[in-house]
Amino acid sequence: MPYFLGTDEAGYGPNLGPLVVSATVWHVPEGLDGQRLYEHLAGAVVRTPRDASADRAAMADSKRLYSSGKSLRHLERGLLAALHVLDRPVESWHDAWAALDGQSCDARQALPWYADYRCRMPLAADSDEIARLAASLRATFDATGVRLVDVRSRAVFPDEFNTLCRQYDSKGLALSHVTLNLLARAMRDLDQQPIRVLCDKHGGRNRYADLLAEHFPDALVEIHGESAARSTYRFGPAARRVEIAFATKAEAYLPAALASMASKYLRELAMRALNAFWTARVDGLHPTAGYPVDAKRFKSHIAECQKTLGIDDHRLWRVK
Repeated sequence: MPYFLGTDEAGYGPNLGPLVVSATVWHVPEGLDGQRLYEHLAGAVVRTPRDASADRAAMADSKRLYSSGKSLRHLERGLLAALHVLDRPVESWHDAWAALDGQSCDARQALPWYADYRCRMPLAADSDEIARLAASLRATFDATGVRLVDVRSRAVFPDEFNTLCRQYDSKGLALSHVTLNLLARAMRDLDQQPIRVLCDKHGGRNRYADLLAEHFPDALVEIHGESAARSTYRFGPAARRVEIAFATKAEAYLPAALASMASKYLRELAMRALNAFWTARVDGLHPTAGYPVDAKRFKSHIAECQKTLGIDDHRLWRVK
């Protein structure tokens, strides 16, 4: 398949911070299997941090590379090297958002914890090692003919997230619509070649045909199996045949793995800014990752300051 896309999200469960959905786009030459990119790119990409080296970056499900409160080094090594290859070097917090989700600028700047936040980057990796990893990626791409075409994200902040959940009466449906809208935009930029997409499952949903028809209204969506493990759909003419699969553990494949990394990284940057804003104003406040039990603790501690600042709940708190 000439084009191979993967998507994944971060922040589906928390009450604080954004939901972030990302997609990566790869061009894979005929004769190479897009589901075996780890093998094709073994000279520059590995699956685990323990196999990483000066010339090889770990690219995997973000949960394998980072846990809350730990170092962002391996997320930065792989993701920022990939962005460097795309000529999107990241030297600041704002660079990271511009490289991945430039369209969220107005919504982000409207929130006080983001508006004045400044941070030099990378945070944990070294700029020189990222440049070296990017050079290794370029050399491996040149040797194999594989090409990373795009990495793009979509951050959904609390006010919009709550609106989408009310509109669709389902957090899972909100995720599906955000993901498919991102995919449709990414695919519009591709030329007339076959496209294969692998997405992680959305909230346990097994049926996506109606959703696909809504986001690709000119297509006749064919169902090629729907199960708990994998739901597959195809549409379009032979020259630009599209196959979209929603599968469990999609992040085992490189396109979805890198999407997972992009989503997690932007969410972590968002949470760092939010925590910095509130801990500077509330004495003794401990940072939060935003997940339900701890988010309630955090919200109760900032309540008086929040009221003084006149910040409405809908700008801060996700209801689902």
